[in-house]
Amino acid sequence: MKTLIFNGSPRKNGDTAAIINRIKENLQGDCKIVDAYYSEISPCMDCRWCRKNEGCCINDEMQEVYAYIQECDNIIIASPIYFSELTGKILDLGSRLQTYYTARYSRNENPIIKKKKGAVILVGGGDGNVDKAYSTARILLRHMNVTDIFPVVYSHNTDKKSAIEDENLIEGVNGILEFFEK
Repeated sequence: MKTLIFNGSPRKNGDTAAIINRIKENLQGDCKIVDAYYSEISPCMDCRWCRKNEGCCINDEMQEVYAYIQECDNIIIASPIYFSELTGKILDLGSRLQTYYTARYSRNENPIIKKKKGAVILVGGGDGNVDKAYSTARILLRHMNVTDIFPVVYSHNTDKKSAIEDENLIEGVNGILEFFEK
């Protein structure tokens, strides 16, 4: 089993990282983590190259991510919530999935054959609204041919209690691990 995890957090030792580490420790098989803030991945420039060509003309670390997307079984998007949305850097990275959208809708091709399972983990304080961020994450997952998405797992009280101490979040993470193993 191969799992791809997109980490949308800028904090290397923050709540999102702690949850990702817990998943990685308990996950079967191979795992690749893409840290949106620390990867050399540019956002889409809307150059429209992918309207006529497979892939993306920007030669950066996203080329490795595209290859892993093709072969992986599971994809997780893990992000803090900023203004009720995924972080800007994860959205930048997600913009590079435009190549899959244009393959499907402009070139009438199926860019990813292998169906995948997916999950979304959201953490933060604030008002606790996860709907917009979860909706955006589901759209990104669908563009990577994730056809079965686990219900959103979140902790929205991290200004008072760390995510790793949130029993509901840990229960959700355990659910994701079981879901991926089925």
